[in-house]
Amino acid sequence: MGNFAIALLGLIGSGLLAFLLLLELQYRRRPGNKLELTSGKWELDVYEPTRYRLVGRMELCNQTERLEIMVPQIRAEVKLLSAGSLEGITSTSRILPRFKDAVVREDGYWEGHIVKIGKRDPIEVVIEIQGDDLSQLRVAWVQIHFLTYGPQGRIPRVRHVIVPLTFPKPEDSTQWRPATNSDVLPIRTHLLTHLDDPVEVVRRYVLPHAAPGDVVTIGETPIAIMQGRFRHPSEIRPGWVARRLCYLFLPTSSLATACGLQALVDIVGPGRVLLAFLLGSIAKVFGRPGVFYQLAGEQARLIDDVTGTLPPYDQFIVLGPDNAQAVVDQIQRETGISAAIVDVNDLRAVKVLAASADVSPAFLQQALIKNPAGNAAEQTPVVLIRPVKSKLSE
Repeated sequence: MGNFAIALLGLIGSGLLAFLLLLELQYRRRPGNKLELTSGKWELDVYEPTRYRLVGRMELCNQTERLEIMVPQIRAEVKLLSAGSLEGITSTSRILPRFKDAVVREDGYWEGHIVKIGKRDPIEVVIEIQGDDLSQLRVAWVQIHFLTYGPQGRIPRVRHVIVPLTFPKPEDSTQWRPATNSDVLPIRTHLLTHLDDPVEVVRRYVLPHAAPGDVVTIGETPIAIMQGRFRHPSEIRPGWVARRLCYLFLPTSSLATACGLQALVDIVGPGRVLLAFLLGSIAKVFGRPGVFYQLAGEQARLIDDVTGTLPPYDQFIVLGPDNAQAVVDQIQRETGISAAIVDVNDLRAVKVLAASADVSPAFLQQALIKNPAGNAAEQTPVVLIRPVKSKLSE
């Protein structure tokens, strides 16, 4: 073979390699089947002793650039959580298309639908719950299973929606307890979900008890849940870093599973996690623990892996809250009561993530040192603190 032929083959090979690299690059830059189903707005439009009807108004949102995405299948599955037996209680579900020219079939069949580029197509989910006595029901865990069909093939997805079914009365929380420098009132709420708003929760449950000078504290996990910052492990795809490093954390750490660590990787990136781990390991050798968490960011400390909170969130990975300071500022601005977001446990550890400008972190730590909210199934994520002058002067 002559030099010309060899050079030509080399040129063809180089061109082919360049083409394949460009093809791979454009593939990685495309979002693929980027279609989301919103959590929507839900209401109990029928709330009778023997019959509940939940209606959720959601949207199929195509965020894929320059490509249409199809939804050939969609269905709802309902899991009821109750304080008693579910015997004799039944639930049925329907998903109704509400977009333009949609056909609502009496047989419940979902006709495959194309979501155009940038469009938001509404659907309605109707859940009927019936039984002789529904008073023990606490939560409806609705799972919307849907398929996206597009450039990345046929991908199953799930949107999880947690809907409370019981609502304590504000007057149910009246047991004030003495603390080091204050009195504290753990306040029972309904199971808080991503359908709730922190300001409305304070208005509904806290203001009936509040007096001038009081401070309301809310746990960091409930705030994160209200912000929708929780993920089911089935939605997480652990990468190389998460699969290998998770074995090197303590077994009790929320980063000791591939999915738990990947949740952090998805927030801060694999490079930062890997570098933080390497430098943290070196620092630990020289007697400086905790460097990993300093370098990996605040979320590394705040992630709760599965079983870390109340059902049904015990099946999810719950992240830390986003922009906690903005949340407490909004609560104070719109309700007039000082606020703080805290992370408290039974080991007498109190971490203040954010607080109103007029609230002392030291005051909060003394008031919450005994963890009045509890770490079990108390469902008292909100604590009202009332300074006691006589105690402060002692």
